[in-house]
Amino acid sequence: MAALFSGRVLIRNNSDQDELDTEEELSRKLDNRLVLLFFGAGGCPQCQAFAPVLRDFFVRLTDEFYVLRAAQLALVYVSQDPTEEQQDQFLRDMPKKWLFLPFQDDLRMDLGRRFSVERLPAVVVLKPGGDVLTRDAADEIRRLGPACFANWQEAAELLDRNFLQPEDFDDPVPRSLTDPLRRRKYRVDAAPRGGPEGGAGAEGGAGGLF
Repeated sequence: MAALFSGRVLIRNNSDQDELDTEEELSRKLDNRLVLLFFGAGGCPQCQAFAPVLRDFFVRLTDEFYVLRAAQLALVYVSQDPTEEQQDQFLRDMPKKWLFLPFQDDLRMDLGRRFSVERLPAVVVLKPGGDVLTRDAADEIRRLGPACFANWQEAAELLDRNFLQPEDFDDPVPRSLTDPLRRRKYRVDAAPRGGPEGGAGAEGGAGGLF
């Protein structure tokens, strides 16, 4: 997963704004985790309404006040803000464990095109290997809250533990009654290598981006 940000700098949303600028640091924070790419902007009313929901979702899964062991989850805010001041303002009340790209990094916009983000807010869920688990989980997070993490985790583990190629997944043995539903719902797409291949915007999101 760290390969997506290879050669880049990620910043922790803490008071010191610690930089993760080595492959080892990026790997420690991103590898072996589900990674959420949160595309948003402080000037977007829908993003302002969604931010507290996403903040609560993340905190309840990663803060030891709520859980005995933090979930294997990382979140990178991919700012679509027009100014650095707006980006900083938006992040001010967000969790300290969130990561974000420097405002000057053009990867912010490149990722939006790469993952076919058309509306804000959008949350792209990536499995540990870098493939797309779901192209926009914003509505699911609104509806299910932290419960959807278990669905993502199980779907990712099912695929990670199976050495068959995607075309060989004809009749895998379900691990639970809900496995076939999760497998169908979370059809994993290979991580995009180039331009957009068709988007899936969040319900009720703002207008088009790119």
